Amino acid sequence: MPRTDVVLADPRLVAAAGRLGRAVVKDAVTQAQWQARRGGIGPGEVADAAVAALPPYATSLRPVINMTGVLVHTNLGRAPLSSAATEAMAAAAGSADVEFDLVTGARARRGRGAMDALARAVPAAEDVHVVNNNAAALVLVATALAAGRQIVISRGELVEIGDGFRIPDLLVSTGARLCEVGTTNRTCYADYAAAVGPETGFVLKVHPSNFRVEGFTGSAGVAELAGLGVPVVADIGSGLLMREPSLPGEPDAASTLAAGADLVTASGDKLLGGPQAGLLLGRRDLVEQCRRHPLARALRVDKLTLAALEATLRGPDTPVHRALHADPAVLRERAEALAGTLAEAGVDARAVSTEATVGGGGAPGVRLPSAAVSLPERLAVPLRTGEPPVVGRIEGGRLLLDLRAVLPERDDVVVRAVLGVSG
Repeated sequence: MPRTDVVLADPRLVAAAGRLGRAVVKDAVTQAQWQARRGGIGPGEVADAAVAALPPYATSLRPVINMTGVLVHTNLGRAPLSSAATEAMAAAAGSADVEFDLVTGARARRGRGAMDALARAVPAAEDVHVVNNNAAALVLVATALAAGRQIVISRGELVEIGDGFRIPDLLVSTGARLCEVGTTNRTCYADYAAAVGPETGFVLKVHPSNFRVEGFTGSAGVAELAGLGVPVVADIGSGLLMREPSLPGEPDAASTLAAGADLVTASGDKLLGGPQAGLLLGRRDLVEQCRRHPLARALRVDKLTLAALEATLRGPDTPVHRALHADPAVLRERAEALAGTLAEAGVDARAVSTEATVGGGGAPGVRLPSAAVSLPERLAVPLRTGEPPVVGRIEGGRLLLDLRAVLPERDDVVVRAVLGVSG
């Protein structure tokens, strides 16, 4: 059995150690030696086996092709970033002028480029601020404006978000008191008006972005509540900055501010198509109050997020935007072409019409016409565990690879992945 240090001296493994780290490479060598001891490979094959077992990246996270039909899939990292955003992150990865003015040599406003891009994207906002996610934005607002005071909120908007976290629990953790008004299905202006008083920090409107209440329902809009004499904070959730015609029921920041909201909070990694971030837009004095609160330091974003957010706002259409606006007829053509290529190679593949969803807590109930390649269900696990992993969904005993969230330039990669596990 070759000694570990001898195997590690293999030029291929020396190069890999410089890229992945010595510990990762040594683990691969140890596993290869174990295989040799068990008789799975010969002693002379240890170095080759170690090289073959090396991971492609120094992180255990693996890039995945999302063919689930969910455009913003929370479990797959929500919005895929644009090439402009990933390039911006690479540019900012080393030392960068994140908080430094290269002309004067003095300290500068942190992330001023990203803040300027966000302000330009929503001219109705007097000022903007960014924290690490939308829940953090809401916590910062509640702490800065209502700690020890009252937040008035409809009972129908006491939303539970992902992994069991609940909006009321987040708000109460800041030291604010909740004043619940109305009922689950109907809350009117008079309910809010009766609750507002000297102890009210603000009225909160939460968009129920991951569920719908139908039937005998009613709610007071931002425009009505703007006349209550206290700040109105609107959590719009999914991060639309401007109206999206394909999602007419989804609120956007510009329209919500125009309706009279004093502050709007939203996510950066959903329909905006950027990195995980919490966006805070609205009245200058309230945004500044939040920005200067001590908690803001604990919730601030890093240089990579700032770079990716700015590139998302200034750059070309994001993958989420492209997926949202994909032509169903083109998707069908792509599915038929892929299925045809696979069928010629002997794979049980056919093109089918499907429906995709937005996902990520956005546009509940909205169905988007799509197309998919239908494959035998037995290919689901090999594709998920292959390289690259391809994740679809199971329907009617078949594996569907939905194309709406996949850019056309990845079609050849999908074909190779399927052929690689169909032999």
